[in-house]
Amino acid sequence: MRHFLLLVSCYLLLPISGIAADRPNILILFIDDMGYGDPSSFGNELVSTPNIDRLATEGRRFTNFYVNSPICSASRVALSTGQYQQRWRIQSHLASRKQNEERKMVHFLEPSAIHTAQLFQDAGYQTAHFGKWHMGGGRDVDDAPHPSAYGFDESLVSFEGLDDRLLFGTTGLNGASAKLGQGNITQVEKRDMTRIYADHAIDFLDRVGDEPFYLELFPNDVHDQFLPTAEDAAKFAPITDNPEEQKFFAVLTEMDRQIGRVLDHLEATELDDNTIVIFTSDNGATDWPRYYKAGIEPPGSSGPFFGRKWSLYEGGIRMPFIIRWPDHVPAQTTDNISVIAAFDMQPSLLNLAGLRPPAGKLYDGRDRSAILLGEPALRDSPMFWEFGAFGGIQPGKAEHISPHLAMRLGNWKFLINPDGSGARLHDLSTDIRERTNLTASHPALVASLTERTLKWWSEMSAYYARDL
Repeated sequence: MRHFLLLVSCYLLLPISGIAADRPNILILFIDDMGYGDPSSFGNELVSTPNIDRLATEGRRFTNFYVNSPICSASRVALSTGQYQQRWRIQSHLASRKQNEERKMVHFLEPSAIHTAQLFQDAGYQTAHFGKWHMGGGRDVDDAPHPSAYGFDESLVSFEGLDDRLLFGTTGLNGASAKLGQGNITQVEKRDMTRIYADHAIDFLDRVGDEPFYLELFPNDVHDQFLPTAEDAAKFAPITDNPEEQKFFAVLTEMDRQIGRVLDHLEATELDDNTIVIFTSDNGATDWPRYYKAGIEPPGSSGPFFGRKWSLYEGGIRMPFIIRWPDHVPAQTTDNISVIAAFDMQPSLLNLAGLRPPAGKLYDGRDRSAILLGEPALRDSPMFWEFGAFGGIQPGKAEHISPHLAMRLGNWKFLINPDGSGARLHDLSTDIRERTNLTASHPALVASLTERTLKWWSEMSAYYARDL
């Protein structure tokens, strides 16, 4: 138990006065490895994603939204807790026990972190998670808590989690998961997983009745390897001669179709008017070395940004973001000003639902509910990132390898290594691709940002010396 994070072990969620009696439903669509430029509403000119675009038309786009890590497990922890993931010693992807320990990581997220689902469940919401989990369980980790320990009434996950799950094979990581047991295991084709998750989401919506719901739909089909039918991939041959990109477009458009089924069901059941829908991705598009070795570009687009997954350049951490809530969030609008992040979601959603945060919880994220409702505002405090300081996966393209620490303050983006080397300073208002290093021309600013970034990292790295 981390008593220094949670000052009380019991907490109450109290309504905030003045909030409407009809509590909003919550649907979070958190896509796995989808780059900023993959939805057509964020710049994809090769294929269309009409259902994602429908959310953008009916809601509000944000162009300065960040996840808190360029890799899956860490990104999900920040989204789920409202805290820097380093506080829970999950700064990279959860893997085998040996790999976790080599990178100074734990094997699963402690339930005492207080997942957003727990807070909504305690407030009387029906809760469910369908899709990728990756916050504990899988490989040789058989003692991770099930999603129910984090506040979910029901769940269906994949090989990176325990309890009921879908697997697409009997070897590799899927085979390792099958050996762990624990829950109903169903073997399926990977290309069918998002449809099955959507089926469960629709069934869940049919059963919630008049109770409010908190629902997570976390598809993982656009995480490689991409396994559509050959026929579906061939449909994109006129668009690209890259065979991996053909397969990627096939699974991307199928995922969009399944999202559309869920949105259609919200409308058909008249739940959409009082449902907050949030759409984003956990990190940038894939960057495995095997693509470059094969002489092809990795599938997925970073849009106008530089870098991809496993990089602290913008392409690894800046993601498309849409929020829709009819009659509350202005439709057909875009916020190009406000800087928001995944760890802002828990405090923001609590406020939008008229609930107070648990007493004593330390939040790194901020309540940005007013911004989500259409009031742009600058961020008056810096945000920080760390990736790779304790080792782990690196981008396949050497140029995409970033320093291990980063911060954003206003339009300034600063990167540096924990030992003070590799400093880079960029003005994102004029250098969105982070090509011009301004450290030499701003020595006083660099000194200040260096001090602040290293101080933050000193605070975060101290958690790795403490017992859980």
